[in-house]
Amino acid sequence: MSFVARNTYYFNAPGPENTTDCARFAVERARELGLSHIVVASTSGETALVFHEATKGTDVRLVVVTHVVGFSKPGVWEFDSGKAQKLCDAGVLIVTGTHALSGLERSFSRSPKVGGGSRTEAVAEALRRVVAIGLKVAVECVLIAADQGAIGIEEEVVAVGGTSSGADTVCVIRPSHTASFFDLQVREIVAMPRVR
Repeated sequence: MSFVARNTYYFNAPGPENTTDCARFAVERARELGLSHIVVASTSGETALVFHEATKGTDVRLVVVTHVVGFSKPGVWEFDSGKAQKLCDAGVLIVTGTHALSGLERSFSRSPKVGGGSRTEAVAEALRRVVAIGLKVAVECVLIAADQGAIGIEEEVVAVGGTSSGADTVCVIRPSHTASFFDLQVREIVAMPRVR
């Protein structure tokens, strides 16, 4: 029998107070596995800056995935433009794309004319409930990044998500494009909150 032993970290509670530790764990696992990309969710840019600091001086490339324009208010991108400029100037790739696990589906489920849930939203809810809300976010960010060409699908990546803000879930994922969703594999949970 063959196996590998690695650290897994459990936070007592979800939330942004775990962000700095998540950045450290993400870089640690990327180096341990020789991975070249960390994909992290960031709404305003705060989390992205923490991860940028953590990846400085490493060979790890940071890919930041943001909410779509209009996520919380029509026509508005929530990411701070000053932070975006600072990150871009430092060579960080920022990706904004349609949310793979909601997007168009959410408009149907919220519609009083159509109503009801969808299979896509069922997948998203399963990821939230079975492991952590941040796992759903991390998986979705990897799908978006792959669909935008920001990462390849041949190499595993470290992916990071959070519960509402900040980061509290770190995992290792073999990416896929959204259209090939069932090829995606969550291979390791590096860190997660024990409670939701």
